[in-house]
Amino acid sequence: MSLDADVIIIGAGGGGAVAAKELGELGIKVIILEAGPWYGNKKWDNPNRERGSVSSSSEADLDINLLRQQYTKNEHTMNSYEFGRLRWGPADRRRPPWYRNVPKNGLIWQATGVGGTTQHYWANSPRAYSMAIDDVWPISYRELIPYYEKVEDILPVRPAPTTAKEELFYYGAKKAGWSMLNTLNPTSPGYRPNPNAILHPNERLMDSETSLEEVSKLEGCTLCGHCINGCPHGPSVDKVAKRPTNISYIPLALKTKNVEVRPNTYTTKILTENHPKEGLHATGVEYRDTWTGESGELYAKVIVMAAGCIESPRLWLNSELPQNSWVGRGLTHHYWDWVTGVFEEKDLMGILGQPNVNPFVGPTSGGRLDYPGLGCIQPSGVSPGLFASLTFGFTESGYHFTQNASSSEPWDLQGRVVGNELKEWMYNYKNTYSILVLADDQPHKRNGVTIDPFVKDEHGPIPVVRYTASKEDKQKRNKLVKIAADILHKGGAKKIIRTDWPSHLFAHIESTMRMGFVVDSNCEAYQVKRLFIADNSVHFNGIGGPNPTLTTQALATRTAEKLANLYFS
Repeated sequence: MSLDADVIIIGAGGGGAVAAKELGELGIKVIILEAGPWYGNKKWDNPNRERGSVSSSSEADLDINLLRQQYTKNEHTMNSYEFGRLRWGPADRRRPPWYRNVPKNGLIWQATGVGGTTQHYWANSPRAYSMAIDDVWPISYRELIPYYEKVEDILPVRPAPTTAKEELFYYGAKKAGWSMLNTLNPTSPGYRPNPNAILHPNERLMDSETSLEEVSKLEGCTLCGHCINGCPHGPSVDKVAKRPTNISYIPLALKTKNVEVRPNTYTTKILTENHPKEGLHATGVEYRDTWTGESGELYAKVIVMAAGCIESPRLWLNSELPQNSWVGRGLTHHYWDWVTGVFEEKDLMGILGQPNVNPFVGPTSGGRLDYPGLGCIQPSGVSPGLFASLTFGFTESGYHFTQNASSSEPWDLQGRVVGNELKEWMYNYKNTYSILVLADDQPHKRNGVTIDPFVKDEHGPIPVVRYTASKEDKQKRNKLVKIAADILHKGGAKKIIRTDWPSHLFAHIESTMRMGFVVDSNCEAYQVKRLFIADNSVHFNGIGGPNPTLTTQALATRTAEKLANLYFS
C-alpha cells in the first residue's frame, strides 16, 4: 500500500493544528482533513458558495483581505446556529447544519472550518487547576508545565488589558473580600486578569490622527468587542489580534512545508489492519468531499483524531473499532450559568470616572476569579444580540414572573424576561455587565455520546448526546452564582438577573475519550495502535473548571512529541 503522508490528522481545530505544526517541524509529512471551510485562503475566495481547490500547503495562499471580507461583525452572518459562517455544518450555507441528537433545550456551540471552534472562542487561555490533575490524571501537573509554557509563548498568551467591565469586576471582587492573584497556577481563590490569546492593543489605538480603518490593519487588538465573530484585525493572517489556530498554528504548520490541509473533507471511517506483531493498528481513513459527495481513502503510518468530543467517539463507533465501554462516556462541559447586573451612571462615575460600562468594549472576557475546587467566574461583555439571548432568553426557569421570588437569594430576577422589564434592561445595555459561571463538573459514565441506531446522515449514524448534572455539580454552580451576584452587589449593581442556563448548553466539552480509559498516557488508543487522539476528549476530567483550550493545546504538543518518538525516531 502506498502512503499519502506519514501522519493524517482529522480536524484542524484547537488540537489538530497544534499537532500538525509540531510534527511538521520535525520533518514528518502531515495531511490535515477538516470537515468545514477555510476562511482567508486564496484557494477558496468564495468558500460558502463554491468548492474551490482541494488543498493548500503554502503560507502564500493566506490572504488578510479575504479574511476581512469573510469575518464580519454581523452577528447573524457569523453566528447563526443554522446558517452562520461559524456553525457546525458544511461550507455551503445554503444547506442545513449537520444534525446531532441533543437533549431538550440543548445547544452544541461548535464550529467547523480550519481553526475549528477556536474561530469563535473567547481566547481565554488559563491553565488547568493542579488539584484537578495531580493524583487524578495518569500524568502529573508538573509534566504539563513545559508544554503550557511552549503554547503560551507561541500563541502568545498574555494577561488581558483592563477595560471598564474588568475594572468594575476587580472593584467588586476586592470589596467582596477576594485577593488578587499573581500566578498562572492558582491553588487558592482569588481574582486576576484573564490569560488571553489576544495580542495587546495597538499603541496607536487612541491616536486621533490614525483612523480606525488604519488601526485595524496594524498589529494589535482594537478592543472592538466582537471576538466571538472571528477577528479580522491585523496586517497579515498570522498577525491577526485574536489567536485561534487558523491564525496562530496553521501558518506555522504551513511554514514547515511538510503540512497539507484539506478543508471540506469529512472523515467517515478509520481503516485498520491486524499485524502479526503490533496487532490491530490504524492504517488510513475513508473520507467524503462535502461539496461533491465523492468518497476516497488516504493512508499513513499514524492517524490522529482531533475531531472533538462528539465527532471523535462517533468516528470510533462508526468505524466499528473494538468495543470499549468508556468510548464516548464521561462527558463534562462546565455546568454553566450567567448572572448580569445593571448599574447607575452616578455610581459608575464615582468608580470608573465614566457614566457607562460599555460591555462591548475590549476582549469578551478580560478578568476572572478562580476558585479551585468549585470552578471559576469571568466578567463577560458580548455584542447586543448575543447579550440579549444569553441574558433574557436561554433559561431553564421559564418566565421570571412565574417564579416565586425569594428574598434570601442575592438576585432580583431569574429566568426569561419580557415586556416592559425587557425594554428597561435593553435600554440600559451600556450600563450592564455579565458574569459567566463555569462550574467544575466531574465525569459520570451516564453522560456522553453514543450513535443513533436508526438515524443516519451522509456521514453515517448520527451522534446522540446525553448529560445530566449531578447533585455535586449543581451545588458547585450555585455557590459560584452567589459569589458572582455578591461581586455585582459589592460593585454597585442596582438590579441583578440570574439567567439559569439549561444544563444542555455544550461548549467546553471534555472527557469522552479519557486518558487512562480509552487512550494511554501518550494519548495512543489502548486497543488500536498508531491511533492517537489530540482534542479535549482525552482530558481525564473537566480540569477543575477553567477554559480547556490551552490544556488541549499543551497536550497536543506533548502527544506530537510522544508520537514522533514512538514511530519516527
